[in-house]
Amino acid sequence: MPVLAFLVFFLLTHHGLSIGDYFRKVEDAGNISEIMSVSVFSNIIIFLLFNRLDMLRASRGVLGITIVWAFAVFAIKLF
Repeated sequence: MPVLAFLVFFLLTHHGLSIGDYFRKVEDAGNISEIMSVSVFSNIIIFLLFNRLDMLRASRGVLGITIVWAFAVFAIKLF
């Protein structure tokens, strides 16, 4: 889901840039961790859906990968 959210974000903000140029622009601006945070925000939708459907193991999996993603964002921001 974060990849899909990133693609939607890219389509809304690319302003005619190719995906390679867009990545370079994001990297030069130092916005990688911000875009990763926005992308992982979409996991909330899946988490709430699985929780509502009483699919607790799937909810735990989504929560686990979200925590791993949060550590990755923190590590990128730290370095």
